[in-house]
Amino acid sequence: MSMLTHDLERPLAWAERPVRIPTARKAQLKRLAIGALTLLSMGSVLTALIALRTAIHVWHLHP
Repeated sequence: MSMLTHDLERPLAWAERPVRIPTARKAQLKRLAIGALTLLSMGSVLTALIALRTAIHVWHLHP
């Protein structure tokens, strides 16, 4: 038996049972996800503004 496929024929126990997340934990994870998405969005907007400012600056340097 190959080392790469050693445990693939055995069913996964964690995949068979349903995952129950408490409501408080689910709300906390949702707030964390929304915060992370907000942070990434703000970062991408900031990056776009810096790129735009740089492009305008370079455009004014080379008429």
